[in-house]
Amino acid sequence: MQDLALFWDWLSFAVRWLHVVTAIAWIGSSFYFIALDLGLRQRPGLPAGAHGEEWQVHGGGFYHIQKYLVAPAEMPEHLTWFKWESYATWLSGFAMLCVVYYAGADLFLIDRNVLDVSPTVAILISLASLALAWLFYDQLCKSPLGNNDTALMLVLYVFLVAMAWGYTQLFTGRAAFLHLGAITATVMSANVALVIIPNQKIVVADLIAGRKPDPKYGKIAKTRSLHNNYLTLPVIFLMLSNHYPLAFATEFNWVIASIIFIIGVLIRHYFNTVHARKGNPHWTWGATVVLFIIIMWLSTVPAVLTGEKKVSSAAETFIASAHFPAVKDTVISRCSMCHTAEPAWDGLYRAPKGVILDNDADIAEHAREIYLQAGRSHAMPPGNVTEVTPEERALLTAWFEGAGK
Repeated sequence: MQDLALFWDWLSFAVRWLHVVTAIAWIGSSFYFIALDLGLRQRPGLPAGAHGEEWQVHGGGFYHIQKYLVAPAEMPEHLTWFKWESYATWLSGFAMLCVVYYAGADLFLIDRNVLDVSPTVAILISLASLALAWLFYDQLCKSPLGNNDTALMLVLYVFLVAMAWGYTQLFTGRAAFLHLGAITATVMSANVALVIIPNQKIVVADLIAGRKPDPKYGKIAKTRSLHNNYLTLPVIFLMLSNHYPLAFATEFNWVIASIIFIIGVLIRHYFNTVHARKGNPHWTWGATVVLFIIIMWLSTVPAVLTGEKKVSSAAETFIASAHFPAVKDTVISRCSMCHTAEPAWDGLYRAPKGVILDNDADIAEHAREIYLQAGRSHAMPPGNVTEVTPEERALLTAWFEGAGK
């Protein structure tokens, strides 16, 4: 069991690393092309079909870029496609969802005080929500409402708020935030795979066949690309939120998530306006600060008590271990000054990452994390400030490995 825990932790690290790398590639190209598109200028003498051009300087040279709507007169000899960044980001993100939340459903996905279901049912709910969210969004875009950008975005926002609330009624707070990010990322990647790229392929096929491409395909692709642009910043916040319990482990976590979407839109509106040379809307930053202060306040509102915590069968095994009394004494003396409802450590107002280690049930439920963070490694406590001894670390290791057997 101990070897599996170590392997799984490294696998999670590797998949997370891959996800971060691919996400940087996708977000970078997305931001660049939106900025480029908004910065295009028209001038007399542009080639037929050219919508605009821009001069850029970077890396010691100048770039002269022209955009064609809907397409040039004939197929270029060389054409670079931007799609694998999106596909790789979603695939690596889904792999991380499987490794962390599906494989660790009892710990990270299910909160039995919220919804007492089996891991299989929880995973099926998760998968269904990803698919249904995309279908709902796609049908909205294809409906008459899709012709009104403002009305469409308002309806989509209401949908996201409903999903934010709904996820908190199904999963742990951490998993709720992660899934809200996952459905948004699924919509974004599906936009690329199922709408933007297929539409561009239709245009390319028309060029090769000598036909004049229908401009509607380019318009639809551009609209979906703009949606992706505005959704990017909220997704980044939601994916990082699992490190910050003050965001996800609070009573009003779904309200916090809903406000984050507004903040993301405000920030993107600022940059898009600047890139389009339509002004410098500083008010967006003031509004963002006010909304973030509201989020900070919401995170400190006392949580509603949810009742007595249920102990999983795996946790009961760790409690029954002969090592547990000594382990409990070690954890209480070395860890609980921070990992408790009211930390005694100066400057801490909440337990780091929301992990409570001042009672039997919570110590047992976090056996794996204690083993990895304070037994097999010296990650906890930071700088060994509570002076955990080598013998105590050996005890934590023996407890987890022995109970696992």
